[in-house]
Amino acid sequence: MNERLPAGLADVERARSVLAGFTVATPLLHSAALSSLLGFPVYLKAENLQRTGSFKVRGAFYKMSRLPAEARARGVVSASAGNHAQGVALAASQLGIPATIVMPAGAPITKVQATAGYGAQVVLHGATVDDAYDRARELERETGATFIPGFDDPDIVAGQGTIGLEILDALPDAGTVLVPVGGGGLISGIALAIKSRRPAVRVVGVQAAGAPAVHLSWQAGRYTTTDTVRTIADGIAVRRPGVLNWEYIRRYVDDVVTVGEEEIGHSILLLLERARLVVEGAGAVGLAALLGRVRPEPGPVVVVLSGGNIDVNILSRIIERGLVRAGRYVRLSALIPDRPGSLKRLLSTVAAQGANVLQVHHERWLDRVTVGEVEVDLALETRDHEHAAGLIAALERDGYSVRRVPPLRPTANW
Repeated sequence: MNERLPAGLADVERARSVLAGFTVATPLLHSAALSSLLGFPVYLKAENLQRTGSFKVRGAFYKMSRLPAEARARGVVSASAGNHAQGVALAASQLGIPATIVMPAGAPITKVQATAGYGAQVVLHGATVDDAYDRARELERETGATFIPGFDDPDIVAGQGTIGLEILDALPDAGTVLVPVGGGGLISGIALAIKSRRPAVRVVGVQAAGAPAVHLSWQAGRYTTTDTVRTIADGIAVRRPGVLNWEYIRRYVDDVVTVGEEEIGHSILLLLERARLVVEGAGAVGLAALLGRVRPEPGPVVVVLSGGNIDVNILSRIIERGLVRAGRYVRLSALIPDRPGSLKRLLSTVAAQGANVLQVHHERWLDRVTVGEVEVDLALETRDHEHAAGLIAALERDGYSVRRVPPLRPTANW
């Protein structure tokens, strides 16, 4: 390990003075609902409310603010599929620096448009972030532009570390802080700031189980990479963490854990319903760990919500899956006589049980439907599993043969 890491507390404090007036000192929100659910005080560091919807703009702005005039004139180049791209683009526009961002050809169009909207030139290249990174490095060599990394850089670490200072300023008695981990820039800065001021605070990194390079490094006690990543937490889907960041993690972090896709999806939905906050997968991993993986130290717990830039299609699937798991969305199929009034009688039973009908579908031509029968497929809103079971029992008492059928959209994959 390095005897002295290149960014220290003084650098983080300097970064805070530089960022004042540009980035938002995001709120540290006490969640009464989550505190009641878990039995201890829970606070949410809402970086999803940061400019561009992510913490990334902090490190990007501080890094570029330190460039000399001649480097600014040559411009900057970077590679990203989303949050870092937008952070670099916005920071560059505010500093008057030309910016080129290389993004994978398959990057979400909303993120491509947002990046361009902040004033950057967007180059679509390759199928993966690694392809985009290679092209950005080529542009760096061809144009003389300065490459702005996403995490493996002391100025980036210092910029992200301002979040740690804000946490301690707002909650000096914090006991545990949970931080999402991808490349490691965010937790490096936060852990550096917090441990330099309050060594007793426990700092825990959280990764997606489908992108576990830092967790594997932690377990092995040496820097480790992975060949592939697969997770809905795209903001932390990193195969190779920063080499410099690994040194910060070894020195300042207390533990690194992983969470699964279902846990992440459940936490996104919980934050939406209980905290009224829209959070992306990477931003929700801290809460996912708190719900089942981490035993916090005495004192308030802080969960860093690193970003809120979630694809609306992913969000809709998460909501649907959550409703199904909670028994709040069910589909039932029942056979009824093919004559007037039969459907009305079926729906009367449903209404009497307090279920809400979302969709009705008739089918006469299936092999299992005999002449004179109709199969009716109902999509219903119910309160919970007990309510759904009571509805089925009531229908069966009224003589209907009822079966549960899968949701309209498959829920095996995100």
